Amino acid sequence: MRSLPGRAVLLACTLVAAFVSSSCVDKEIVYRDRVLFEDPPSTALGMLGYSDEASKLTVCGNCHVDAQTNWAGTAHAGAWETLQGSGHAQATCEGCHTVNELGNVLTAPSGHLAVNDTRYYDVQCESCHGPGLEHVSNPMDSNIPLAPMEAGLDLTLGCGECHQGTHHPFVEEWEQSGHGQNNAHASERPDCGGCHTGEDALAAWGVNDPYLEEAVVASAEEYLPITCAVCHDPHGSDNDKQLRYAVDVPSEDLNLCMKCHHKRGGPDLASPQRGPHSPQGPLLIGEAGWIPPNLSLPPGGVIATHGSEANPKLCAGCHVNRFTVTDAATGAFSFQATGHLFLATPCLDENGLPTAGDCDDNDRYYGACSASGCHGPGVAQGILFTKRNTLNAMAAELDALLEQVPEAEFSTTDDIYTVAEGAKFNSSLGKMGGTAAHNPFLAEALLVASIAAVEEEYNLQASPEFVSQYRNGDEAP
Repeated sequence: MRSLPGRAVLLACTLVAAFVSSSCVDKEIVYRDRVLFEDPPSTALGMLGYSDEASKLTVCGNCHVDAQTNWAGTAHAGAWETLQGSGHAQATCEGCHTVNELGNVLTAPSGHLAVNDTRYYDVQCESCHGPGLEHVSNPMDSNIPLAPMEAGLDLTLGCGECHQGTHHPFVEEWEQSGHGQNNAHASERPDCGGCHTGEDALAAWGVNDPYLEEAVVASAEEYLPITCAVCHDPHGSDNDKQLRYAVDVPSEDLNLCMKCHHKRGGPDLASPQRGPHSPQGPLLIGEAGWIPPNLSLPPGGVIATHGSEANPKLCAGCHVNRFTVTDAATGAFSFQATGHLFLATPCLDENGLPTAGDCDDNDRYYGACSASGCHGPGVAQGILFTKRNTLNAMAAELDALLEQVPEAEFSTTDDIYTVAEGAKFNSSLGKMGGTAAHNPFLAEALLVASIAAVEEEYNLQASPEFVSQYRNGDEAP
């Protein structure tokens, strides 16, 4: 065996030594700690704000990289610039465009409102989560500041602390809406909780982020309504307005509104009620109702204008309608409606503000119809009334026939859906308040075919008036 020359051995040893030496230096650089934040002033009450203002890197974002990335694409990340570029920036507005006690558990002045520092510009993580100093100082402790899910004018935390007032009264309108009401308990009706309580809706959608009220909710001592953070992802999303799902997709599974507004759009043997319940989504996109054996629908179903490309935002196109209210005497700005009553035709109070109260149909606001560019308010109201009257007349004719059908045909304990039960389902669908707007053409086709099916199945006969008007006349669908 030949050995290496002495000079070669010396060179090899020298290279190894150099390599080891350089490796040690590299390791020191790789693992060297860096300063993640400057200690905040004591009067900031533990609010950290930005780690690097130029790149909008929050102190929280040094570790929570995904949340930082998603947040950077939201309007909250540009809140300060938005205010300054609005043309009416005032000191009284800065509280909702910076990090401070608004939105979180703090109640005393903190962050920007305490120290007026640029590190607190924009609506950052701590705006909702609260002060992060304790957590970043001892990240292994169970001291994670949790953001609230609740919202409301009477709370000193949550989205409503900023998203309120005459210019953006989101929470004022939301509190009047059905979304703001807690009207079903998950413990009593587990099958209802996924659409009637905020905590179960998030669970049904696979959202597992912890929040402030989670422990109370888990103990069944409290239930959350459908709050802001149920529909909007506070950390950001790929959808407009940080919505968790899109509103322009005609799909029960992918459309935000239809995720809940699609229950029993068609017959369901598993339901003891067997009637329609929240069928707006399927109705809008032409998939609702019991299909009589004598009815042949076109491929894709019967889709009305409101469910077509003419109304790209579908449910939200009519039900989330923004409009400005002006003073009748002066013409000056009075109120900016946000559409968070979720009513396509809300009632107006004496000042012209939208409300969720009851009123005569002639006193409702039909501006959402004209805003779409399809038809003016008067025309829209006329069409709605005409279609509603037609559907009610057809349903009344069908109901008169069903009264003559043996009671045994309406059993809810078997696994059979009879012609009578299917026709009854379509009658209920036709009489629902929103059907005349959501899809009158499909409802008319279902009712006419149901009447014919009942006649044939039970040897009955529709009235001569119905035959004349809807089978031989101009009103036939």
